[in-house]
Amino acid sequence: MSTDTLEPVVTPDLVWTKVRNRTLFTMLVPLVILGYLIYTWFAFDVAGLLSKAQPDRAAILATDSVAYKVHVTKNIRRDQLEVAIEGERRAAYDDTNYPDWVQVDGSNSVVDLGEGYLVEIVDKTMNFTVPGYGVITATATNSGVDITVPPGNQPDWLKTNPKKLDARPTLDRRVQVTRTKIEVHNFFGGWENFWFSFNSDLYGMSFSQLYALALSADRMDPEYSNLWHIVHEFLDNPDWQHGEIFLALLETIMMAVLGTITAAAFGLPLAFLAARNFTPSMFLRFGTRRLFDFLRGIDMLIWSLIFIRAFGLGPLTGALAIAFTDTGSLGKLFSEALENIDNKQVEGVRATGANQLQRYRFGVIPQILPVFVSQVLYYLESNTRSATVIGALGAGGIGLMLVETMKTSRDWENTSYIIILTILVVIAMDQGSSWLRRKLIEGK
Repeated sequence: MSTDTLEPVVTPDLVWTKVRNRTLFTMLVPLVILGYLIYTWFAFDVAGLLSKAQPDRAAILATDSVAYKVHVTKNIRRDQLEVAIEGERRAAYDDTNYPDWVQVDGSNSVVDLGEGYLVEIVDKTMNFTVPGYGVITATATNSGVDITVPPGNQPDWLKTNPKKLDARPTLDRRVQVTRTKIEVHNFFGGWENFWFSFNSDLYGMSFSQLYALALSADRMDPEYSNLWHIVHEFLDNPDWQHGEIFLALLETIMMAVLGTITAAAFGLPLAFLAARNFTPSMFLRFGTRRLFDFLRGIDMLIWSLIFIRAFGLGPLTGALAIAFTDTGSLGKLFSEALENIDNKQVEGVRATGANQLQRYRFGVIPQILPVFVSQVLYYLESNTRSATVIGALGAGGIGLMLVETMKTSRDWENTSYIIILTILVVIAMDQGSSWLRRKLIEGK
């Protein structure tokens, strides 16, 4: 009997060795992971980062992204009261149409912040009634602010010093007093002046009123129809810049589409040079594969910085950065797909007397088309997001506008608006690519 068919003898020593090795392995892996986590904790100074965190500021910015505030400001030097949305002079109420929660009597005023929170401004003195705490009194003087607070421990939301009083008992109520002004912030949910600017003749109109106005023959502007006037007022809203944001989104999409199509157009023919079954020359294959490694080895952001220095700011630099990086990535994927094709189909086309190009067209391309379409559409979706990041570096598009809104802490609602639009564009690209994939690959 041949010894090749003999089964290995399982001895107790062999079983014990396997059990011991497996036990050591299962014990060693958690220890390695734990050691790595401990190392990263100290290497990244996680404790220091947590100590520097400002959750209160994060909560304020999150509130500002979904709400707006109305400023009630008493200018002590000029003895003048101003009520304005977000403190903007171009969005200021006049003394004939103050909000209902602001009552003015000469130089004195009462601001009702709701739920028992009440601010009384009498000359240079502010009295802030806080339910469950008491009345905070602050008087502006030439040297600073005289402050009187209820007895007991001072809460964390109340900050006092000889120069300023800052009280924020809730996220949506805030009072500040300095020697030059008394300021009250009242927060409201939503985005202020989203549809039309405060000074627009369409401000405050309901959708039914706008619909009736669009159908009316009486023009508000003799040069435009009422419908175009409504669209024009919406797009040219100076606070939200809808028109500019839509153009920036279109620019970002064009950047992604141009870069992806360029990469696919160059990646496919280069993939034939890198495929072993299509290019017999080892040196040519090696050179093409190293070209792919070079192109995709440099990150898209680095390519973007290189092209910005070479060609200046603009969407062309972003499209080139996407094209260079994705040419390497798509070329590598296409070459691997070409090496895995079924040669029987190619031989069948050859048997009909087809030439080289016809064999590629009818024998090769149909086999790699699913991979080609799927990968190109996936990279198109991904590049839409990448184009936003590249735009933030200076390539333009929606990314640049996003960075501009994040430079200050007063435009976070605009930041939220741009982020939501970007997400909607990515979702639309995903749905559109899925539909196109089904049409081209499955024929549905």
